[in-house]
Amino acid sequence: MATEWLLISTFGGAEPSIIGVGSRPKQFVPLSQHFSARRGPNKALEEAQSVVVELIGNPVPIDRISNDGRIRIVAKPLLNSAGRLHGIYLWRGAADETVPPRDPAGAWHFNLTQGKASGSEDLFDLYGVSEEDRRSEVAQAGAFTRLKTNADEGEALAKIVTSAPGTEHQAVWTVRRDDGQERAAHFSCRMLEERPDPASDRTEVILRGVTQDIGPANEVPTAPPPVILEHRVLEAKIRPGEYLAYVDIKRLKLIKWHRDPRPGIAWESVVGEPEPAMHPEDVSIARQMSKDLARGATSGVLRFRGVDGAWKPLHLEVCLMAFDQHTTGGLVTVTEVPAE
Repeated sequence: MATEWLLISTFGGAEPSIIGVGSRPKQFVPLSQHFSARRGPNKALEEAQSVVVELIGNPVPIDRISNDGRIRIVAKPLLNSAGRLHGIYLWRGAADETVPPRDPAGAWHFNLTQGKASGSEDLFDLYGVSEEDRRSEVAQAGAFTRLKTNADEGEALAKIVTSAPGTEHQAVWTVRRDDGQERAAHFSCRMLEERPDPASDRTEVILRGVTQDIGPANEVPTAPPPVILEHRVLEAKIRPGEYLAYVDIKRLKLIKWHRDPRPGIAWESVVGEPEPAMHPEDVSIARQMSKDLARGATSGVLRFRGVDGAWKPLHLEVCLMAFDQHTTGGLVTVTEVPAE
């Protein structure tokens, strides 16, 4: 049996651990557990740990033969868009063995405090993004546009709303590549509290992760079905001209759109468009609507910045939505303001 690639998480907050063996996802397996030895020195574990320490200190590719000429070690670092090490692909086998191809993988991070998302060039390759469409940073909601989430969507959204450092999440979701291919992808991530400026006491919560392509979506049993039941219910309720959004009602931030985003609104935070914003005079109205959700659904008209820079009034109908047993958000139906 050919030796398989290991995918090791190094995005911080815990000891480096295995999140993939070949195309099989793993749940943060300690290196010592994977390389367990019944007796005697554990050379494989020592070499793996040594490579991880080496790449954390200097994240450059490794391809070398052991001193006795018997073992070959190949390692590829996975860096995020800021050059921070998020993961390591590691292969260890006989020196005369052919190194197998590895699944595509990419690193990414969300700044949950600022509501921004960034992906690596490797991630863009995994998503099949053309060179002209690669953006170093987008609004957090933009990171979900290519994803079909699984039945764990509520749990994932709840974790984003709570933003508790140390929180981990792993899931297999379907990625719809820009060329139309649908691939099963394994997501592994952890939330970290970080200080962007060492001279300041201000901290931000950063969600750091790695995504691994594990095969065609229709061939991976754990990939989500084309439409899960909850989505069928929402689809049945959407009328022409309506758009649905999941919103963090405490921070008044868009988490993600359900299906298509409302056109004409600057929500992506991309070059060439104005920065997303709610009209300053309407923030107090939005906060009151959030409070009113304790008594039931609420609605109102709020102005948002359009892609042309002008303020666009939109009618919002908001109802409380339980993401999990302890976390709620807002399900917002967005429509045009009726003409007078």
